[in-house]
Amino acid sequence: MAEADINRETELKLAARPEDLAILRAAPAITGRAVGPESVRTLESTYYDTPDRRLAERLATLRVRKTGEGFVQTVKSAPEADGLARGEWECALPSAQPDLTLIADSEALELLGPLSDSELEPVFTSYIERGVVEVRLGGGASASLIEIAFDQGEVRLPDGRATPVCEIELELKSGSPAALFDLGLELAALAPLRLEVRTKAARGYALAAGESDQSAKAEKLTLDPDVTVEGAVARIVRACVTHLAANEAVTLTGDDPEGVHQMRVALRRLRSAIALFRPFVPTPQYLWLVGEIKWLAGSLGPARDWDVFATELLAPVRDAFHRADGHGHAVVEDIDALAAAAEARRLRAYVTAREAVGSPRYTAFLLGLGAWVEKRGWRDQPVSEESVRLFEPVVGLADHLLEKRHRKAKRAGQGFAHLPVAQRHQLRIALKKLRYAVEFFRSLYDDKPVRRYLQDLAAMQDSLGHLNDVATATRLLHELHEDGSHSLPGEPRAAGIVIGWHARGVSDTEAALVALWHEFLDAKRFWSKPDPVV
Repeated sequence: MAEADINRETELKLAARPEDLAILRAAPAITGRAVGPESVRTLESTYYDTPDRRLAERLATLRVRKTGEGFVQTVKSAPEADGLARGEWECALPSAQPDLTLIADSEALELLGPLSDSELEPVFTSYIERGVVEVRLGGGASASLIEIAFDQGEVRLPDGRATPVCEIELELKSGSPAALFDLGLELAALAPLRLEVRTKAARGYALAAGESDQSAKAEKLTLDPDVTVEGAVARIVRACVTHLAANEAVTLTGDDPEGVHQMRVALRRLRSAIALFRPFVPTPQYLWLVGEIKWLAGSLGPARDWDVFATELLAPVRDAFHRADGHGHAVVEDIDALAAAAEARRLRAYVTAREAVGSPRYTAFLLGLGAWVEKRGWRDQPVSEESVRLFEPVVGLADHLLEKRHRKAKRAGQGFAHLPVAQRHQLRIALKKLRYAVEFFRSLYDDKPVRRYLQDLAAMQDSLGHLNDVATATRLLHELHEDGSHSLPGEPRAAGIVIGWHARGVSDTEAALVALWHEFLDAKRFWSKPDPVV
């Protein structure tokens, strides 16, 4: 039995426009560092799975690639926690048919699960023209060797449906993963590029399922019990970046408003993480990070605000008046006019959001953030009592940070029953930061008490969220025609109806909201007696 070759593939994918490939190929960043000429070949790779897609469920891929000399079978795992590395097992085949008996590695076999060749069927095939060149960055012991692949072609189903592929793969052959991001930044300065988090296999499966780009929530974060503080920082920041990038495509197409929402959630989580570990981040780095997060959040914010106004605040009022009798045709017309004006503002806000996500600044931010993590940029500071804690286990620090966030939330909510709207908004922000901190560290503790605490926290946060939506609606209605658009006479009356409708709802739920606050105050702190998972 031949054993498959095993390695860990570490790569960074960048989506490009076909018209820019020639510019990028000729870039001094490549030609001036090439260790040999570029080679070009055509790759035909067929991906296999069971009819019920068991491999896809396991986040495993099995492909057979036709080469000039024969065939190569490859098994790949999903990207690891760092988002760059993934398991890869290869072996030569005598024909185009998969042969699972050639796989002897236990990790690969566990990934595939119970499976036989007879259960497999071709799902899709990628036809790619690939140009490959190797470059060397740096010199001496710190040099990094990177293989650059310029891929252009398509992923095609057996029925002829296809999706185009145009991307640059930067694969680390030796050296530091930070070099991938450094090179990516150089290339992104020459032509519009986007961080591509979807593999060709993922795009093929989506095409086979008839799925368009979809939004994605943050995946549950897992920290090893013995991870250091700086290891936790790296893991948390990477998770936020992965969440952010996973929602780019759907935001750019505008097919699902949830994409913008999830990008904003990712940014809030990222900013919360940076603030949580603020004592360990040098001030210039902190200011750059927060500045870029604020810029992007500010570009996405209006689109999300108008989405919420249209779907959660205006829609129920509009539907109620359309159904009701005896309110008069004029009121319904006024509300419809307000809805049309709000939709126009929403569409313009989406233009701004898409421009930001598609901008060179956005790509440079993600690549710069990736380089910062891989280089452990926070180490660039004088040694101090605080900085040396970066190398200590994060478990003890997690207790301190959670307690600190909890106390801040309690202080923000003192005298809750009499707090004005602005103060309650600040409480909501404090609770949100606390919730993110809990989600970052929850894998370090017994899950059952964490879930109970999160339930109490989420209930309070969600209720305060409606108060914020109403306050935001009031602001948006005042800003509705600040862009110079024309206001119809009945819009102010319709705006008053919408605000009054929801203000009454807020008043009716006040007693329940106060009760939720007291439930949160009584919630047991699961970190008071930490029980790290071992």
